[in-house]
Amino acid sequence: MRRCIIFFCSLIMLLIFASFINITSNQAVPKTLKVNEPTKVLFPKNKTVFTSTMVSPPFLGSSFNGFKEALAFKESSGNYFVTNTLGYLGKYQFGAGTLKLVGISNTSNFLNDPILQEKAFETNIARNKWIMRRDIEKFVGKRIKGIQITESGMLAAAHLAGPGNVMKYLRSYGKINTKDAYGTSIDNYIKKFSGYDLSIVAAKRNPKI
Repeated sequence: MRRCIIFFCSLIMLLIFASFINITSNQAVPKTLKVNEPTKVLFPKNKTVFTSTMVSPPFLGSSFNGFKEALAFKESSGNYFVTNTLGYLGKYQFGAGTLKLVGISNTSNFLNDPILQEKAFETNIARNKWIMRRDIEKFVGKRIKGIQITESGMLAAAHLAGPGNVMKYLRSYGKINTKDAYGTSIDNYIKKFSGYDLSIVAAKRNPKI
């Protein structure tokens, strides 16, 4: 009797399972659920492209660090390891001649050393501030061609064109307006980088790293 019960239970389970397979195999998928072509999720037609124009430098206010990062962003988008088409190097786009003035002769080591690049920038800013110290006292607060002259604007322009060219610009009241190879002018930098507090930077005569 027990064997018969087990046999009939097994047979019933087998028949139920067979009927379920038959039903699911013949079940049609609704047209609304069929995928006949790539979807936007799996195959996006319009990909988001990341460009430098979508990046902003970190907001550090008007501090010296804010000045450094804003200038670096303008020069290289903050990339320590880039060399431009004219051979200017690193985050702040230094030329080999300027690097020698602050005591750096090996440009390969410089390009691969972010700490050295930061030291070079700080040393060169101190050097430029010493060279232009009298012009800073004389011209800060004045307007040239409608542009407010500030210490930070002058030092940014000196990084672009050299302190000598900035002094020529100031002393000629804007008539001698040097541009770099890409067309960026001294007055552009004086305006763009005005208003940062660089009082923390001490002017130094011929500083070296």
